[in-house]
Amino acid sequence: MASPSLRRTDASTRKRLAEARRQAGRDAPWRRRLRDWRRRLAGGLAVRIAPRLIRMLARSWRLEVRGGEALDAQLRTGPAILVLWHGRMLPASALFRDRGFAVLVSPSGDGELAVGVLKRLGCLAYRGSTSRGGSRALRVLADHIAAGRTVGMTPDGPRGPRHTFRVGAPWLARETGAPIFTLAFATDSAWRLRSWDRFAVPKPRARVVVSIGAGVRIPRELDDVGLEEVSAALRDTLLADERAAFAALGVPHDHDA
Repeated sequence: MASPSLRRTDASTRKRLAEARRQAGRDAPWRRRLRDWRRRLAGGLAVRIAPRLIRMLARSWRLEVRGGEALDAQLRTGPAILVLWHGRMLPASALFRDRGFAVLVSPSGDGELAVGVLKRLGCLAYRGSTSRGGSRALRVLADHIAAGRTVGMTPDGPRGPRHTFRVGAPWLARETGAPIFTLAFATDSAWRLRSWDRFAVPKPRARVVVSIGAGVRIPRELDDVGLEEVSAALRDTLLADERAAFAALGVPHDHDA
């Protein structure tokens, strides 16, 4: 008769073999092809449907824009750098749709879907990250600015941490001479995803406030330490403007959500 320890070993071996067979079945070539096909199909449908839903949803919002005069004046004469938190991308894409702005999108798989949606919303989307391969991505944005296009950036994207303000936007402003405008968003009613950025989707008929900064130009001679200081100041401004916008709506801010 086999000892208890041997029986336990045999059971463990059988369990590992069964798991290996299941895993082999999941990773069979035909299953991988099926998963890829389903992913492409779902992505294609989303790219076609999502922009229409976003446009319909945006038309229902009660939108209030504060402090947009300086940005409007800048756009009449040249490009700008728009910065906003990653979790506010939906209202921003709806507000600035069909303007031909260039937007940096995550190089991840989700970024492929975002590119398709943004293009159908009238944006120029480029896949890249200021936190991974950042210099190449920033130089592509610099080329867009040189061509006269306004660019949009999320300083805490594409992976967070939430409300981190990296130096990419100040560096780009120093190199190109384009001013930075902060875009602070608040809404009195939204769905918030359980993602790292608490991605906000304002509900139908929601009140949405966007507070636009006065514009900041970065001197060409500013050193890297100065860029860090500018980043910290812009972060404080963006958070403070959002808190003020939420207060104006009479609802708590969602920064701690």
